[in-house]
Amino acid sequence: MTSIKHVGVIGAGQMGRGITEVCARAGVHVTLCDVTEDRARAGLAGVADSLLKAEQRGTITPEDRAHALAGVSVTADLSRLSGADLVIEAAVEDEQAKTALFRQLDEVVTDPAAVLASNTSSIPIARLAAATRRPESVVGLHFFNPVPVMPLVEVIPSLHTSKATELRVRAFAGEILGKKTILAQDRAGFVVNSLLVPFLLAAVRMVGTGMATAEDIDTGMTAGCAHPMGPLRLADLIGLDTVVAIGEALYEEYREPLYAPPPLLRRMVESGLLGRKSGQGFFNYQAA
Repeated sequence: MTSIKHVGVIGAGQMGRGITEVCARAGVHVTLCDVTEDRARAGLAGVADSLLKAEQRGTITPEDRAHALAGVSVTADLSRLSGADLVIEAAVEDEQAKTALFRQLDEVVTDPAAVLASNTSSIPIARLAAATRRPESVVGLHFFNPVPVMPLVEVIPSLHTSKATELRVRAFAGEILGKKTILAQDRAGFVVNSLLVPFLLAAVRMVGTGMATAEDIDTGMTAGCAHPMGPLRLADLIGLDTVVAIGEALYEEYREPLYAPPPLLRRMVESGLLGRKSGQGFFNYQAA
């Protein structure tokens, strides 16, 4: 059913590295692609560091680590993905950028049986599929951060995605990668972010209005509701720029005020306070 032996991953950031790692650990050959060789190599270095930590925790053997790394190659040339069975786009959460990538992939990936997937958090898959001549082979495959730890993958077919494509990627994520999969309709935010993001934005509004501090909000949700992480630390982990992008996509789709990113969040992003990846968000990570 899966017949997926070679996966291309576009984007060597946090999500792309995680997707690369779980595929490589499953014995699948991965070509990790980014806009420059240096960025792609930096992504591979991040994968290597994560694998080393997994070995030190005893969750994989030294042989497993070496085998996984040996199965990853890096490039800045999209044409190197021409023979991939599955390409997973994990680039910046920007609809124009993703659409341009899918238009290029449609030209580059020559195998008509290959699947083109997006790891988008919120952008409707039909819009990305419309940039190609094979919408039946385009699907959403949404992993969660950190990918090696989080067990869930959302599978999102568009109205044009074939049942064969849907079943193929669901089998790959479930049987090969060992993930738990759920099926989501092609609506902005899908299942998880449609529920999660309004919660995160509500926490930001509480800080912005002075109703409570970030520390007290997070303590309230962890100690009072048994959440493993408070909403503001979670927003920092996701990336505040990504939270804004998801909120904007949700608001565009539904026009519900609860989806609109509040002013405080926009100002933080405009000021470069993006959360963990910048070292500062609602909490300080400089010493972490």
